Amino acid sequence: MTRLPALRVFLSATMLMLLAGCFRMVPAGPAPEIALPAPVPPTGVQLPPPGVQVPAPAAAYVVRGPAVAQLGMTVPDAAAGLWSFSESCPKLLIRNDTSGLTDRSDWQAACAAAAGWPSADAPRFFATYFDTARVGDGTAFATGYFEPEILGSRERRLGYDVPVYRTPPDLIRAWPADYPETERTGRPPLGRYDEFGIFVPYFDRAAIEDGALAGRGLEIAWAADPIEFFFLQIQGSGRLSLPDGSVMRIGYAAQNGREYAGLGSIMRERGLLGDRPGQYPGSMQGIVQYLRENPEEGREMMRLNKSWIFFRELIGDGPLGALEVPVRRESSVAADPAFVPLGAPVWLMLDRPVANGLWIAQDTGGAIKGANRFDTFWGAGADAREIAGGMSARGQALLLLPKETVARLTRP
Repeated sequence: MTRLPALRVFLSATMLMLLAGCFRMVPAGPAPEIALPAPVPPTGVQLPPPGVQVPAPAAAYVVRGPAVAQLGMTVPDAAAGLWSFSESCPKLLIRNDTSGLTDRSDWQAACAAAAGWPSADAPRFFATYFDTARVGDGTAFATGYFEPEILGSRERRLGYDVPVYRTPPDLIRAWPADYPETERTGRPPLGRYDEFGIFVPYFDRAAIEDGALAGRGLEIAWAADPIEFFFLQIQGSGRLSLPDGSVMRIGYAAQNGREYAGLGSIMRERGLLGDRPGQYPGSMQGIVQYLRENPEEGREMMRLNKSWIFFRELIGDGPLGALEVPVRRESSVAADPAFVPLGAPVWLMLDRPVANGLWIAQDTGGAIKGANRFDTFWGAGADAREIAGGMSARGQALLLLPKETVARLTRP
C-alpha cells in the first residue's frame, strides 16, 4: 500500500521500541559502499542480462550476497524493521510464499526470537538469523506511496459529490463462455454477467463516474474533490477528514479488473512533463497542477486509467497492506510477491539516501511488477506526500532471508 519520509532522533531505547512501528531513522548520507559479489548462477542456470526483468521462478536466479553485518545497519533502522517484521510473523507462518523462495517453516526460528528481542540490539537480530540474497543482478528501482488525507463525508451533502464505493456484489471472477478451455490458466478474470447472462469486463472508470453503480446503495462515503480521490485510489488507502473533525480511514477492498494507466507516463509521452519551458514538473505535484489548470483535458486523461478501486472502512492504527498487517512509515515497502516473500526484510542501497536501509515487504501494487521493483511507504501528512510524490530512486536491492533458506537456494 505501495510501498515515504522524515528523519527523527529518539532519546531512549524504550521510546524507540514504542515508536518504531510508526517512524524510522534512515542513514543521512549516501548508501554504504558494499562490494556485491558477481552473479554466479546455480548449476545449469544462466542469469538474465543486467536490468532485464527476471521471470519466475525467482529461486533459479538467487545469488548469495554480503553478510548482514557488512550492511552498516543502524539501531533505529533495525529496531523499526524488527517491529514491522514481528507484526508480519503471524502471516509469515501460515501463508504460502508465491515466490517459491521460502517455506512457512523457514521463518519459525526468526519469528520466535523476534517477539522478545530487545530493540536496542536489533542489528544483531538480523545478523543472527538472516543472510542476504540477490535476485538477478539486483538492479533496483523504487518509487514511493503515502496515506493521503482528503475531505470526505459519510453522507452525501453539498460539496461532497464523489462516491466512495464498497465492493459491488456482481464483481466476480469467471471464465467467459467463449474463452477456450485449453487456455484457461491462472486465475479467472474479473468481470460481471450482463443482462443477457454473458460474462463481460467490469465497468471501467468512465462508466462508474457516469453513474453505472449509482442508486445501488454501495456508497460508504463521499469525497469532496475528484482529483484528490483519484490519487487516493492510486495509493490504495487513505483518510477522509469528516465535517465534524473526525477521521474515517478507508483501505483497499477490491479492484474492477480493468487496465491501469499511469498519468505520469501518459503526460511524458505527450511532452507535458519535463524541464523545458511550458512543461510541468515531473512529479505528482506537477501532474496535479496540470489537472487543476486543464480540467476538461485532465478529466479525460484520468479516464485513460480504467482501473477503479473499491474500499472498506478500516478500524485500527494504520492502513493495511496486502499482508493484512498495518504498513508503517519508512519501514514498509510494496514488492512483487512473485519475487519477494511478503514479510521478508529488504535492504535498499539507492541514489536517494532518504530511502536507503531496511524495509519489510508488507504490501503489493498494480504497478509494482518484476524483480527488485519496490514502492516505499511514507505514512501520512504533507511531508509524506512531498517525498512520495517525488520518489524515483535507482540502485541495488538485497533480500534478507533465513540463513538456512539462502544456503538451500544457493547450494550448487
